[in-house]
Amino acid sequence: MVSRVIPVDPFDLVLFGATGDLARRKILPGLFHRFVVGQMPQEARIIGTARSDMDREAFVDLTRTSLLEFSPVALDRGELLESFLDKIDYVRVDAAGTDGWNALAGALRPDTVRAFYLSVSPALFGPIASRLKDHGIATRDSRIVVEKPFGHDLASAKALNADLRQSFDEHQIYRIDHYLGKETVQNLMALRFANSLWEPLWNSTHVDHVQITVAESLGVEGRGEYYDQSGAMRDMVQNHLMQLLCLTAMEPPSKFTSDSVRDEKVKIIEALEPVAQSDIVRGQYRAQGAAGSYRDHAGNPRSRTESFVAIKVNIGNWRWAGTPFYLRTGKKLRARASEIAIVFRDPPHMIFPKMEGRRGNALIIRLQPDEGITLRNTIKEPGPGGFRLAEVSLDMTFADALDQPAEPQDAYERLIMDVIRGDQTLFMRGDEVEAAWAWADPLISGWDEAGLVPAPYDPGGSGPEDALMLLHRDGRRWREVEG
Repeated sequence: MVSRVIPVDPFDLVLFGATGDLARRKILPGLFHRFVVGQMPQEARIIGTARSDMDREAFVDLTRTSLLEFSPVALDRGELLESFLDKIDYVRVDAAGTDGWNALAGALRPDTVRAFYLSVSPALFGPIASRLKDHGIATRDSRIVVEKPFGHDLASAKALNADLRQSFDEHQIYRIDHYLGKETVQNLMALRFANSLWEPLWNSTHVDHVQITVAESLGVEGRGEYYDQSGAMRDMVQNHLMQLLCLTAMEPPSKFTSDSVRDEKVKIIEALEPVAQSDIVRGQYRAQGAAGSYRDHAGNPRSRTESFVAIKVNIGNWRWAGTPFYLRTGKKLRARASEIAIVFRDPPHMIFPKMEGRRGNALIIRLQPDEGITLRNTIKEPGPGGFRLAEVSLDMTFADALDQPAEPQDAYERLIMDVIRGDQTLFMRGDEVEAAWAWADPLISGWDEAGLVPAPYDPGGSGPEDALMLLHRDGRRWREVEG
């Protein structure tokens, strides 16, 4: 079954920071892929802006080079590539100054959806938003897309929200988190709320605990200076893992609309109980052979910034009381893999002999690689010789089960098309961002005030030993995720 593509309305997309790495690697290839599959209308236009002094022809050449390097379909779609490049324009704009804004205003069409994608430093979000308003470029129906990091703490997130709201209404602001564009993340809602099988079991009566893992095999090489000001807590937990936690734990929304879904996500964040320092493990990868340590890559020999975090979280509401959520993320781990594991309680009375190493029922939702869902079951081992139990998995890998095309939709391209449609369901609302920072800030300040040092761990493993003990002391253990 190949997914049906529904074209969007004609639009003008203005891409700030169009010569940057994110634009070249993700945004432009994503837009090209939407054009190839027929979702982008012929009347659509993409206008790159940056401080670089180049003309349209030079930017088209840069776009062509980017697509040939980063789009897996560009080499085989020469005719479509040239048609897509016909939609490209360029206007030199000084985002923090006055140059180029009138030219940008003149390049846009009236009565067409206008979307402004800010692939720039967060320090420029407010200035760009105000200039779009002051020059009459932003209309009542325009949309503005901002990338993370959305603030460094609660105070800066509030200030950034206030800056944006001086020029745009909340319904026009799209705070993008590419994790929410992953097929499996969205399927989590379908799995829960479109099937009568799961929702009756989705509570503390039947769920023993939940594990959310986002593991990366690479270190911070090449971005160590930035990362050292952030760390795993700010870079991953406060946004990506928080979003996965919310979608896993939230109550069913009254209807499938952006505000109904986001209302329920905010309720989960506000229901998070305070986290004791004993329920937090921070780690920092050390050197291995010729490979440098985190401190080497960060260029900071005394760094106390964590490259790994594991946290035990409890949700103080009726559905989840007594069921802990264990979150972990880290660099230089065994594999690059992300998953949500719903681990169910054992039957109240087991009539069969105890099986050595039995792990019980679990629903494994894989985000990467090989997006899909696996249900772990216990069955009788086939054959004579006694009644022996065995564990088997019912596996639904989306690419196999749904006969998906060989060129899957990237998270960015899906989210950009949602922007054009005006659908904010998979984007963070301002109060949601602030609630997440209000929860994270005390954890970060608690570490800093205590002067704690992250525990060292070897690259290629599962993180610090203390992270294993976080579950072992509760009689549980982490799943070994595979890349």
